[in-house]
Amino acid sequence: MSKKYITTIGLEVHVELNTKSKMFCGCQNDPHAAEANSLTCPVCLAHPGTLPVANTEAIAKVMMFGEAVGATRASYSEFDRKNYFYPDIPKAYQISQYAFPFLRGGFINNVELTRVHLEEDTARSQHDHPGISLVDFNRAGVPLMELVTEPVIHDSKTAVDFARELQLLLRTIGISSAQMEKGEMRVEANISVSDTDELGVKVEVKNLNSFRSVENAIAYEVDRQINLREKGVVVSQETRGWDEVKQRTFSQRTKETAKDYRYFPDPDLPRMNLEQSTHHSKSRMNEIIPKLPSKKRLEYENIGIKSSQVEVIICNQKIDKYFSSLIDILGNDIASLKLAANYLTSDVLAELDETSDNEIVLTPANFAELMLMTSTSLINSRIAKDLLKELLFVDGNPHKLASERGILQSSDPAQLQTLIDEVIWKNQQVVSEYYAGKESSVQYLIGQAMKMSKGAANPGKLASLFKTALERSRPS
Repeated sequence: MSKKYITTIGLEVHVELNTKSKMFCGCQNDPHAAEANSLTCPVCLAHPGTLPVANTEAIAKVMMFGEAVGATRASYSEFDRKNYFYPDIPKAYQISQYAFPFLRGGFINNVELTRVHLEEDTARSQHDHPGISLVDFNRAGVPLMELVTEPVIHDSKTAVDFARELQLLLRTIGISSAQMEKGEMRVEANISVSDTDELGVKVEVKNLNSFRSVENAIAYEVDRQINLREKGVVVSQETRGWDEVKQRTFSQRTKETAKDYRYFPDPDLPRMNLEQSTHHSKSRMNEIIPKLPSKKRLEYENIGIKSSQVEVIICNQKIDKYFSSLIDILGNDIASLKLAANYLTSDVLAELDETSDNEIVLTPANFAELMLMTSTSLINSRIAKDLLKELLFVDGNPHKLASERGILQSSDPAQLQTLIDEVIWKNQQVVSEYYAGKESSVQYLIGQAMKMSKGAANPGKLASLFKTALERSRPS
């Protein structure tokens, strides 16, 4: 390209909250219910004369999120009507927030947030029947948290990293499963390019439902806008979709502005003074919020765990919870904790992926015992792997099992010396090679001793004792 272009990206993310009921009615919150339109009522279907009631659990979850990201809480908030018509909006308006959102500011992955507000989700349109479209209202009215970032992102990787960290945070604090493939977390990217310090024309790419789609759609749209500018064509402000098959964006409609939606306060919902609400108080949020990913990273890395393993652990809720229990049990035993991280992020994770039973049955106490046995050389790593695979889904005491099978490693010099003497006597040719200067021959002797002991001898102790015995008998 002949010019240096600056890319500017702001993200809007919609997150379905996992409350028991919908946002403004008592219907069960299960947008994925198998039977279409089975979870509806006159309120979420917008029958005349019905009145909404705000879901306090949903508001509390938004406030918890605010504490997690360091946002500024509103002292006063209200719901607004956002007026537009689509087949999936039963009222022809959406209850949302405009002038007085619940949260402002905050950071995720060093990306500043502009605002976070709460609204109701729309129904789901289905277009898989020839010539007709169907609408499932099970999703209509589901609590939807929307967050908007400042336009401070300049590349697709940073955008994806933000979205990944957001998903991890949502799952960690337990307010949403944030499964993008199910529409529980939907990303929209506002993208502009410019060859000056001023922002270019903003184009919004809607409803990106995977991290790969976020990255590819932004990269494509940046290239598209630059190519238009290079040709002297004015970039239009519009809303575009993403075609996953063709890997390109496509025009949907011209971009609306706030005045197009004709926002006004919803007269059916009372204004909220959040400072007077004990249910949504800052102190209550701090009491119930769990340990955040940023704090876990620091704690795990201080133990000495590799950063790549840390990410695997904290991104898998079951593994993370299990590892937290191991920290409580093993305390300051760094060697055993590092060993546990190795096994959890390799052997255990592989077993969880391969089995239909996705629950670890082996208690953390017995897993910790297995790690202690390995780190103190009571068993070798091969035996540890076999025992772990055997016990992971049935549980059992690894020390008792290893003892019954006679596979505990021996480090007793008196017991090992008899074994060493026998190996040396049976392998005189190898011993001669060692004396001739081939020091690696001792590894063969150790292997023979391990074979004769059926893995019960401590190889580290064997190495030391073999060298002592061989040097003691070295020809003068």
